[in-house]
Amino acid sequence: MIEVTRLNGAIYFLNPDMILTLEATPDTVITLTNGEKLIVRESPHELIDRFVALKRRIACELPAIKSRDPDS
Repeated sequence: MIEVTRLNGAIYFLNPDMILTLEATPDTVITLTNGEKLIVRESPHELIDRFVALKRRIACELPAIKSRDPDS
């Protein structure tokens, strides 16, 4: 999950796999795969950086998870 901030200051955690598009109009509009739109304070570039960091963290943890798996 990545953290996003709505315009009213409320913090949400979003599954980035649900993101269909990001638009800067000038506010950032996130369109989700279910058609819902969210307007957030972060720029599209900030959100992409958070998404990449999350994917890297997951990829780095995979070898540790596999080594604990008794079936491997």
